[in-house]
Amino acid sequence: MPSSARELIGLLDLEEIDVNLFRGTQPDTMLQRVFGGQVAGQALVAGARTVDQERVVHSLHSYFLRPGDPAVPIVYDVERIRDGRSFSTRRIVARQHGRAIYYMTASFQVPEEGLEHQDVMPEVPAPDDSPDLAELVGRRSPEYAEGWKREWAALAIRYVGDSRPGGGLPADEHPSQARLWIRVNGEVGDDPLMHQAAFTYASDLTLLGSALVAHDLQVGSPSIQAASLDHTIWFHRPFRADEWLLYDQVSPTAVGARGLAFGRLFTEAGVLVASVAQEGLIRHRPDVG
Repeated sequence: MPSSARELIGLLDLEEIDVNLFRGTQPDTMLQRVFGGQVAGQALVAGARTVDQERVVHSLHSYFLRPGDPAVPIVYDVERIRDGRSFSTRRIVARQHGRAIYYMTASFQVPEEGLEHQDVMPEVPAPDDSPDLAELVGRRSPEYAEGWKREWAALAIRYVGDSRPGGGLPADEHPSQARLWIRVNGEVGDDPLMHQAAFTYASDLTLLGSALVAHDLQVGSPSIQAASLDHTIWFHRPFRADEWLLYDQVSPTAVGARGLAFGRLFTEAGVLVASVAQEGLIRHRPDVG
């Protein structure tokens, strides 16, 4: 996976091979399938490259259909569904080996003024007062920690807490929740699309894990088969992905080997800039591992 901000932006910056047709490269990775955040971030860039630059993505809705092959490039086919006076809609299909592996529908809007309100950001320790997630992972398994650092070095993550016993968050109203600070580990540049795409990449890394907190399990546990099924992001306000963002995550329910999770993204100043929703497979196999 990308080891720096420069490599991450290079991964998200697609090659245009024909009208409405783009190709994404693959990073050097030990993962057995393409990371979902990668295909989502690349698909967003593909769709955005077919709309006027003044139109900014405000929502994306997507389904992961098949595991991606990390050994071959991904081709993104963009369908121009509609261009209205204020909104543009695009459908993006990611393909490998002649088959669709991922679908996204994205909506773009000309920025305009309107009514505003937002939730209040939770009171949390500052990023500098929160432990590095890689260090916490290392306490459980040094070998796993080395793999984590190798695959996710492009991201800086500080863990605030969760609702496990002793995790620092109450478990009365939300028994399965987690909070962390996240940012790209380096400068992204000044293109707003790259900041949105970089967060789209990062948004898939930890969200499903919040559905396992109530069961004291992790996505990397041998007894858990985990995979993203669908993923949605609503972008509310501009932000920089290379500055600290609080990712407030909660899972209201898990049932049928699926977990549902929601996330809110706040700047350090308390501005709500994005909301995320995801359902994923969390098939528990207690006889494994």
